[in-house]
Amino acid sequence: MGLDDDIAILAGAPLLGFLGADVLRLLSFAAERRSLAPGERLFARGEAANGGFVVLSGTLVLAPRIAGDEPLTVGPSSVIGRLALLLPGERPTDAHAATAAEVLRIPPVVLRRILAEFPQAAQAIHDELAADLADLQHDLDGVGLRLSAEVPVTSPDTAGETIRSG
Repeated sequence: MGLDDDIAILAGAPLLGFLGADVLRLLSFAAERRSLAPGERLFARGEAANGGFVVLSGTLVLAPRIAGDEPLTVGPSSVIGRLALLLPGERPTDAHAATAAEVLRIPPVVLRRILAEFPQAAQAIHDELAADLADLQHDLDGVGLRLSAEVPVTSPDTAGETIRSG
């Protein structure tokens, strides 16, 4: 796979796709490639998260975070461990290759260095994450409203009476 192919794949990746060809070229050079055989583990739940991954080729399967949920299968241009691109943490799930795959590991130090050199890229990532947080807040507000309409609430002002909100 050539540099132009890598840039095209990175350009299709959420959070990275709007960074511009020069930034993506630098990112491609600075990141670490890893090839995986079918069934090979990329990481396990609880391991230190030392960067995020972009799938360059093949497919990977992420185990469900909650028992009973379906596994998630991802392919080229998918970002795995988006928060780990920026901050150290712990892997919340297991990931393994479903087929032969190649990933690009982007450590936080590499992304921070690139964002320091390209402030417009830092602003774009900031704006994208802020929009994601606003969407999450909106979704949580909706859940809160649905729950408050369905769950009886006891108010200390009513001396133990159960009142229905909404």
